[in-house]
Amino acid sequence: MAAHRPYPTTDALLAAAEEAGYDLAGHDLDEALAAECPAPPHPDAPPAARTALRAAHAAYESRFGHAFVISLEGVRPGERLDAVLAAIRSRLGNEPDEERAVAADELRRLARSRLAFALARGLTFPRADL
Repeated sequence: MAAHRPYPTTDALLAAAEEAGYDLAGHDLDEALAAECPAPPHPDAPPAARTALRAAHAAYESRFGHAFVISLEGVRPGERLDAVLAAIRSRLGNEPDEERAVAADELRRLARSRLAFALARGLTFPRADL
């Protein structure tokens, strides 16, 4: 991405970031997945829900060897816990190669959301990062 700077528009930058996500080598994807960690449930979540979420994350990590990743963009805050639990339970049935592709797609969505959020907040990045 740095070699193609400057980007003429925010949309062009976001598109380039998404494209770069498709070009990740296997070890780069492993590194990106290793850097992710599950977000804790909202402190107001019922204890049973927090326990269920911890158990689901543990089962996922045991099966696939990395943290569960999901983009919750567009999911209402009050629905996020249910969405995460449903997605983990659903994705536990995936074969490892299938889940790796799903996780990579979720990482692309997360990266795009994080970059868009940072740009909307007016955050700046060192030149080497863009």
